[in-house]
Amino acid sequence: MTIRQFIKKRPHLVWYVKNKDLGNLAEASIVEHVLNYGDWDDVQKMIKILGLKKTAKIFREKSASDKFGRQNYRPEIKHYFTLYFNKHLPRQSA
Repeated sequence: MTIRQFIKKRPHLVWYVKNKDLGNLAEASIVEHVLNYGDWDDVQKMIKILGLKKTAKIFREKSASDKFGRQNYRPEIKHYFTLYFNKHLPRQSA
């Protein structure tokens, strides 16, 4: 299963995306939606598809605030997954 097939089966996670062609969503967008709105099973399936290293890399890049202080992860999600990825994949091995 690809990450796009995975998200097509979970349209409730991307409820506010205007373009309903979920097959064209960027991987970073899929990771964001799954971490923000998915359950633990969704997260684990996504990590199995993308791999822990790639998921952590995407999360770390996208959870960093831009020059305007914006990023799209809810604060509690950002905190939890920062701890999670740091424990399971410390930065020096990422």
